[in-house]
Amino acid sequence: MPQYIFVYLGGEYPSNPEEGQKHFEKYQQWLHSLGDAVLSPAIPFKDTHTVQPDGSTSPGSMSAMSGMSIIRMNSMEEALAAAKACPFLEIKGALEVSEMIEMSSNSDEGASDKPN
Repeated sequence: MPQYIFVYLGGEYPSNPEEGQKHFEKYQQWLHSLGDAVLSPAIPFKDTHTVQPDGSTSPGSMSAMSGMSIIRMNSMEEALAAAKACPFLEIKGALEVSEMIEMSSNSDEGASDKPN
């Protein structure tokens, strides 16, 4: 069954701890509704740095990525439906959904377009 990465982009922090708790509970309910499809529920990012081709580094991100989840779904349509129900959208965040592909460990074979 294909695996999809949900990349969380942007989003606004709740205005107070109570709002934060309500949002967290909604997010937990959403994850629970997906059941066993959730492989990695939430991986938030922190202290991001960017490494440039010349080797220089700088704090911060070139994108608005704030975290990710890995979900197993039957199709992109199912994955998109799940993403549309995510409460992260309620805090003005966006989601990028991509099907993950399995890379072959044999360098002669290259990338496989077979999903996990």
